[in-house]
Amino acid sequence: MTLDELLVLVIEPSKLQRTIITDHLREIGLKEIEAFEEATPALQRMQQVIPDIVVSSMHLPDMTGTDLVTRMRQHQALTDVTFLLISSETHYRYLEPIRQAGAIAILPKPFSQDALAAALRNTMHYIRDLHETEPEEQSELEFMQILTVDDSSLSRRYIIKGLNAIGIEQVTEASDGAEALQIMKHQRFDLVISDYNMPNIDGLELLEHIRRYSDQPTVPVMMITSEQNQSRLAAIQSADVSAICNKPLNYDMLKQMVRRLTSGVI
Repeated sequence: MTLDELLVLVIEPSKLQRTIITDHLREIGLKEIEAFEEATPALQRMQQVIPDIVVSSMHLPDMTGTDLVTRMRQHQALTDVTFLLISSETHYRYLEPIRQAGAIAILPKPFSQDALAAALRNTMHYIRDLHETEPEEQSELEFMQILTVDDSSLSRRYIIKGLNAIGIEQVTEASDGAEALQIMKHQRFDLVISDYNMPNIDGLELLEHIRRYSDQPTVPVMMITSEQNQSRLAAIQSADVSAICNKPLNYDMLKQMVRRLTSGVI
């Protein structure tokens, strides 16, 4: 699969911005591009043909980008469509639901062509690996046991699909740290991938319990978070986390980190 085989839907109310985005996409190598001013006709189009990528602004005339991705994820056929947000929005209230819904990237507005190209390369790698994983690559990872912990089922689904694309099939889910600890009493893992902000037992408390009290104290733990508070991030580092990754999680970063953390070279 190549870039010119992908169908991209661009949703942007500004004609100038739509032109800039579509021109950038064509310069990168994408050919099948359909542009919309509002989200509703784009959603109607998605009922007719499933796009490979949706590129959307945050503030649309008929709904927000958050509303759009939420409605997409409510349809089984659209749950795995990669979603790329381009927005000047920085408010947590708007961005966090998009992170939780498994956006592949959030680009600031204005964006550079290099940043857009990097996000699309990441998307292309994800789509390619998901559909074209080679048997020898699968055999290398097929026995690996991964525990993914997140209170958002959509976030867990995104992580699992990414792991599947890498070639990992044996993934166990937990909705928070408390459930994860119960599971770890009965099952051993090669890697734990955890969200930070969760109810009951959060990611930091889970990490501390694993390191101090579990019978798997050396298992690699990757923390995924949108947290910006430096003191909280420092606390995670001090608790001996193996890696901290920003949310939304870049697929190429996931692939790189999983291979590094499970190879024994930390």
